[in-house]
Amino acid sequence: MVFALAKGPENPCTVGARAASTLESMVSVRDMVSVERIIRAPASVIFDVIADPSRHADFDGSGSVKNSRSATPARLSKGAVFVMDMKRSLPYGMANTVVEFDADRVIAWAPRFANGRAGNFFGRIWRYELEPVEGATLVCETWDVSGDRLRLFLRVLFAKRFRRDMEESLRLLDELVSLST
Repeated sequence: MVFALAKGPENPCTVGARAASTLESMVSVRDMVSVERIIRAPASVIFDVIADPSRHADFDGSGSVKNSRSATPARLSKGAVFVMDMKRSLPYGMANTVVEFDADRVIAWAPRFANGRAGNFFGRIWRYELEPVEGATLVCETWDVSGDRLRLFLRVLFAKRFRRDMEESLRLLDELVSLST
């Protein structure tokens, strides 16, 4: 049995909260949107899909990720930069730097426009956290804007839509890894 838990900004996934200080978690919790899903696959199988940028379009619930560019590494690691072609109404590129990496547990990246514009306004993080549970893995996806200068604007405009997109992403990820296990 697979189910999804949507966590609101007032109650983000707890997997990564253990890594942050209590004060930091309390201050930034309203600037995070998290969605959890139990996936019946080993964390290593799930992590391998997330750490492969060429697979991101396969589980992007928003439909905006089109493909990874040719210079993108085949497997992500801390500090790796991967560029994705995107489209939401208009095409654009996003360069993402991996800022957290613990194999089979946590991967997070900080996006910015690939053309280098508006860099001062970016401070958001996309994070996936995996925690083994009996016979499955708890996967948490978080959109964290706590370090973004436009966080209030982003929360108001995008939090609900991104929550739906993230729920769909985890559903698609579940389908991908369930087929391969």
